[in-house]
Amino acid sequence: MHDEVSHETAVTAKFLEAPNEDSFTDVFNIFSPQLIAFFRARSCKLSSAEDLAQEVMLTVYRKSGQIRHRDLFRAWLFKIARNALCRHYGKQTREVDTVDLGAVAERVLVARRTTAGAPSFEFRNWMALLESHEREVMTLRFVEEWEYQEIAEARATPIGTVKWWVHNAKKKLVRYLTAPSNVIRETD
Repeated sequence: MHDEVSHETAVTAKFLEAPNEDSFTDVFNIFSPQLIAFFRARSCKLSSAEDLAQEVMLTVYRKSGQIRHRDLFRAWLFKIARNALCRHYGKQTREVDTVDLGAVAERVLVARRTTAGAPSFEFRNWMALLESHEREVMTLRFVEEWEYQEIAEARATPIGTVKWWVHNAKKKLVRYLTAPSNVIRETD
């Protein structure tokens, strides 16, 4: 155990003295497995843990010159890891179920072939669930196929607001339009 700590300290010191690809490779080989274990212990899937470990190590490589107390390298590295984990979980909490409207259009076409008049009736019912500005932006975006910027300019509204309206409209419609294959994960 003592030999491992002294080896880790020597490798870290070498990297901090001369940060280059060779010295970083040694640091990467020592700390990556520790970071993966750190993320796995906090309920991350293996693929996410590996991605987060690489993200942390990239940050370490880029910002190694900013470390003030070299003897606190390990604490600094795991602080970066904690911050990466917080961002990862924060991103997951912003993901919501929405509807892939392209797939819904295919369902409407299939329904049109089987039951006369039902799709347009359903479409009017779905759109009635939305507020007027949401109906308008959804029609412009997905029926008229306008870009967000075009909608924003036409309505004299910030593009972020237009995207928010579309996002909220999709959230409202998700429970009515979902079939297991239509639900996607979206982050705006």
